[in-house]
Amino acid sequence: MTTSVRRCVCPGSYDPVTNGHIDIIARASRLFDEVVVAILHNPGKRGTFTIDERIALLTGSIGDLDNVRIEAFADMLVVDVCRKTGAASMVKGLRGGTDFAYELPMANMNHHLTGVETLFLVAAPEWQHVSSSLIKEVVHYGGDVTGLVPEPVCQALLERVGPAH
Repeated sequence: MTTSVRRCVCPGSYDPVTNGHIDIIARASRLFDEVVVAILHNPGKRGTFTIDERIALLTGSIGDLDNVRIEAFADMLVVDVCRKTGAASMVKGLRGGTDFAYELPMANMNHHLTGVETLFLVAAPEWQHVSSSLIKEVVHYGGDVTGLVPEPVCQALLERVGPAH
Protein backbone atom coordinates (compact mmCIF):
# COMPACT_ATOMS: atom_id res chain seq x y z
CA MET A 1 0.00 0.00 0.00
CA THR A 2 1.43 3.36 -1.00
CA THR A 3 0.79 6.43 1.04
CA SER A 4 0.91 9.85 -0.48
CA VAL A 5 2.94 12.64 1.03
CA ARG A 6 0.85 15.34 2.63
CA ARG A 7 2.51 18.50 1.28
CA CYS A 8 1.51 22.14 1.63
CA VAL A 9 2.83 25.44 0.41
CA CYS A 10 3.36 28.41 2.76
CA PRO A 11 3.48 31.31 0.28
CA GLY A 12 4.71 34.81 0.94
CA SER A 13 7.23 37.47 0.04
CA TYR A 14 9.12 37.01 3.33
CA ASP A 15 10.69 40.45 2.91
CA PRO A 16 11.82 39.94 5.63
CA VAL A 17 10.83 36.82 7.54
CA THR A 18 9.34 37.56 10.98
CA ASN A 19 8.82 35.44 14.06
CA GLY A 20 5.14 35.34 13.09
CA HIS A 21 6.08 33.69 9.78
CA ILE A 22 8.33 31.24 11.59
CA ASP A 23 5.54 30.31 13.99
CA ILE A 24 3.10 29.56 11.13
CA ILE A 25 5.71 27.54 9.20
CA ALA A 26 6.67 25.54 12.31
CA ARG A 27 3.03 24.81 13.09
CA ALA A 28 2.38 23.75 9.47
CA SER A 29 5.42 21.45 9.67
CA ARG A 30 3.69 19.54 12.49
CA LEU A 31 0.54 19.10 10.37
CA PHE A 32 2.11 18.08 7.06
CA ASP A 33 4.77 15.63 5.93
CA GLU A 34 6.43 18.37 3.90
CA VAL A 35 6.15 22.16 3.81
CA VAL A 36 7.34 24.18 0.85
CA VAL A 37 8.05 27.75 1.88
CA ALA A 38 7.39 29.52 -1.40
CA ILE A 39 9.02 32.91 -1.77
CA LEU A 40 6.85 34.61 -4.34
CA HIS A 41 8.29 37.60 -6.10
CA ASN A 42 7.54 39.88 -8.96
CA PRO A 43 10.76 40.77 -10.79
CA GLY A 44 9.14 44.10 -11.70
CA LYS A 45 9.06 45.12 -8.03
CA ARG A 46 12.10 45.88 -5.95
CA GLY A 47 12.05 44.32 -2.50
CA THR A 48 14.12 45.29 0.51
CA PHE A 49 16.10 42.06 0.29
CA THR A 50 17.11 40.08 -2.78
CA ILE A 51 15.65 36.63 -3.27
CA ASP A 52 19.00 35.06 -2.32
CA GLU A 53 19.09 37.14 0.87
CA ARG A 54 15.53 36.10 1.75
CA ILE A 55 16.42 32.45 1.20
CA ALA A 56 19.48 32.82 3.43
CA LEU A 57 17.52 34.60 6.18
CA LEU A 58 14.78 31.95 6.05
CA THR A 59 17.29 29.11 6.03
CA GLY A 60 19.00 30.56 9.09
CA SER A 61 15.62 30.92 10.79
CA ILE A 62 13.93 27.59 10.03
CA GLY A 63 16.83 25.36 8.99
CA ASP A 64 16.20 23.09 11.97
CA LEU A 65 12.81 21.99 10.57
CA ASP A 66 13.67 18.80 8.67
CA ASN A 67 10.47 18.62 6.65
CA VAL A 68 10.61 22.19 5.34
CA ARG A 69 12.20 23.32 2.11
CA ILE A 70 12.52 26.84 0.75
CA GLU A 71 12.07 27.72 -2.92
CA ALA A 72 11.60 30.96 -4.87
CA PHE A 73 9.08 31.40 -7.66
CA ALA A 74 8.77 34.34 -10.07
CA ASP A 75 5.76 35.54 -12.05
CA MET A 76 3.55 32.66 -11.02
CA LEU A 77 0.17 32.21 -9.39
CA VAL A 78 0.38 30.47 -6.03
CA VAL A 79 -1.87 27.69 -7.36
CA ASP A 80 0.71 27.06 -10.08
CA VAL A 81 3.34 26.80 -7.34
CA CYS A 82 1.10 24.22 -5.66
CA ARG A 83 0.82 22.26 -8.91
CA LYS A 84 4.55 22.45 -9.56
CA THR A 85 5.42 21.22 -6.05
CA GLY A 86 2.63 18.64 -5.85
CA ALA A 87 0.89 20.36 -2.94
CA ALA A 88 -2.87 19.95 -2.61
CA SER A 89 -3.12 22.78 -0.10
CA MET A 90 -1.57 25.99 1.11
CA VAL A 91 -1.30 27.34 4.64
CA LYS A 92 -1.68 31.03 5.36
CA GLY A 93 -1.42 32.85 8.66
CA LEU A 94 -4.12 35.26 9.76
CA ARG A 95 -3.42 38.11 12.17
CA GLY A 96 -7.01 39.27 12.39
CA GLY A 97 -10.26 40.00 10.61
CA THR A 98 -8.69 42.31 8.06
CA ASP A 99 -6.35 39.52 6.91
CA PHE A 100 -9.32 37.14 6.67
CA ALA A 101 -11.33 39.62 4.59
CA TYR A 102 -8.34 39.99 2.24
CA GLU A 103 -7.48 36.27 2.06
CA LEU A 104 -10.96 34.74 1.73
CA PRO A 105 -11.68 35.84 -1.87
CA MET A 106 -8.22 34.66 -2.92
CA ALA A 107 -8.77 31.28 -1.24
CA ASN A 108 -12.10 30.93 -3.04
CA MET A 109 -10.57 31.89 -6.40
CA ASN A 110 -7.65 29.50 -5.91
CA HIS A 111 -10.08 26.68 -5.10
CA HIS A 112 -12.21 27.59 -8.12
CA LEU A 113 -9.18 27.58 -10.44
CA THR A 114 -7.55 24.35 -9.31
CA GLY A 115 -9.22 22.78 -6.30
CA VAL A 116 -6.32 23.75 -4.04
CA GLU A 117 -7.48 24.12 -0.46
CA THR A 118 -6.37 27.05 1.68
CA LEU A 119 -5.97 26.39 5.39
CA PHE A 120 -5.80 29.35 7.74
CA LEU A 121 -3.79 29.27 10.94
CA VAL A 122 -4.57 32.03 13.40
CA ALA A 123 -1.46 33.90 14.47
CA ALA A 124 -0.41 33.46 18.06
CA PRO A 125 -1.38 36.54 20.09
CA GLU A 126 2.24 37.63 20.49
CA TRP A 127 2.65 37.91 16.69
CA GLN A 128 -0.71 39.40 15.66
CA HIS A 129 0.70 42.92 15.40
CA VAL A 130 3.78 41.90 13.41
CA SER A 131 4.05 42.43 9.66
CA SER A 132 7.12 42.72 7.45
CA SER A 133 6.17 46.21 6.28
CA LEU A 134 5.59 47.47 9.83
CA ILE A 135 8.88 45.92 10.98
CA LYS A 136 10.75 47.76 8.21
CA GLU A 137 9.07 51.05 9.08
CA VAL A 138 9.91 50.72 12.77
CA VAL A 139 13.56 49.94 12.01
CA HIS A 140 13.76 52.81 9.53
CA TYR A 141 12.74 55.26 12.26
CA GLY A 142 15.10 53.81 14.84
CA GLY A 143 12.69 51.54 16.73
CA ASP A 144 13.73 48.25 18.30
CA VAL A 145 12.27 45.08 16.77
CA THR A 146 14.28 42.68 18.91
CA GLY A 147 12.18 39.60 19.61
CA LEU A 148 9.90 40.20 16.63
CA VAL A 149 12.34 38.90 14.02
CA PRO A 150 15.29 36.49 14.27
CA GLU A 151 18.54 38.19 15.30
CA PRO A 152 20.18 37.85 11.84
CA VAL A 153 17.13 39.55 10.33
CA CYS A 154 17.40 42.34 12.90
CA GLN A 155 21.03 42.92 11.89
CA ALA A 156 20.25 42.79 8.17
CA LEU A 157 17.41 45.28 8.61
CA LEU A 158 19.61 47.72 10.53
CA GLU A 159 22.18 47.58 7.74
CA ARG A 160 19.63 47.92 4.95
CA VAL A 161 16.89 50.27 6.25
CA GLY A 162 18.09 51.51 9.63
CA PRO A 163 17.97 55.21 10.56
CA ALA A 164 21.33 55.88 8.93
CA HIS A 165 19.89 55.09 5.48
